[in-house]
Amino acid sequence: MEKHIVVLPGDGIGPEVTKATKGVLETVAAQFGHSFTFETHDIGGSAIDNHGTPLPEDTVAACKKADGILLGAVGGPKWDNLPGHMRPEKGLLGIRKQLGLFANLRPVKGFDSLLHASPLKPEVVGGSDLLIVRELTGGLYFGEPRERRNNGQDVVDTLAYSRHEMERIVEQAFQSAQVRRNKLTSVDKANVLESSRMWREVVEEKKSDYPEVEVEHMLVDAAAMKLVTNPGYFDVIVTENMFGDILSDEASVLTGSLGMLPSASIRQDGLGLYEPVHGSAPDIAGEDKANPLATILSAAMMLRYSFNMNVEADEIESAVHAVLNEKYHTADLKIEGGTQVSGSELAKKVSEHMSSNVTTENIMRCYA
Repeated sequence: MEKHIVVLPGDGIGPEVTKATKGVLETVAAQFGHSFTFETHDIGGSAIDNHGTPLPEDTVAACKKADGILLGAVGGPKWDNLPGHMRPEKGLLGIRKQLGLFANLRPVKGFDSLLHASPLKPEVVGGSDLLIVRELTGGLYFGEPRERRNNGQDVVDTLAYSRHEMERIVEQAFQSAQVRRNKLTSVDKANVLESSRMWREVVEEKKSDYPEVEVEHMLVDAAAMKLVTNPGYFDVIVTENMFGDILSDEASVLTGSLGMLPSASIRQDGLGLYEPVHGSAPDIAGEDKANPLATILSAAMMLRYSFNMNVEADEIESAVHAVLNEKYHTADLKIEGGTQVSGSELAKKVSEHMSSNVTTENIMRCYA
């Protein structure tokens, strides 16, 4: 199978982790008989430096023609003093909006070898396996007007949603719950916000189409508390843009390292942008210290959600687990009794494990 992947390295450690992940994808292609082509474009701070804008038109055009998009990270102190419309993060928000990537999927799964790194007790975080489904292109981050008034003494931001925007993300969440454990927690602030009251109405309307899925509503403050007291309670969480942004970052502590969290931003036809949850970490950029595993796991999500390559995605995820169980790690993970390696070496370990463990049976499953 032939697939064209656009790589957006971005800033800081982004070029390092995307380069490492490209090597893993090339191993997948070689082992399973696929052909992946790669095209690189600027976004974020690097795009500001090279093109005078955080989202060049040729980057958007290339992404629109891609089968999948792999992004590293954007931002850094170098661009912190730029006006809002020129900040690197505007490139990320812009590409999501222009491509219609309305659904952000963030799986959060505990790794046994990393439980010691979590600030939560092992008995609390152990066995955690949840998926946060966040609406990505509406709500407070995109609503108009957004402005300062009365000579800068007053400020207005607008939280706006259409019923259609709510319906499509809720449907995505129900479909995700169907292939997991059939439990959906809808998070809102219906005791205060009119938008949340409509959100609840939409969830109630849609649940009749998915009778096997258990549905509950939870206020966002209660959900935030339960995430750190009983994360194993959740299966799939669905919520609007800002709540999802906050809750998914809170959930990142469950794994003990941001370097382990992948994410996918997708639309209904399967096109997706895949990126690690961590930031650009400019303090270690260029030193080959960055943990590439979140980006590698994001690539596995690309194979699964955009390319329908579930066996190949399983192989990447299994290889990551195996390498961690063998106690290879980058500096951020600090596995007791383990072997610390560079980011590129850790990615190479993943590729080597795949090369030695891919079986004829698994290759045949790809074509079943």
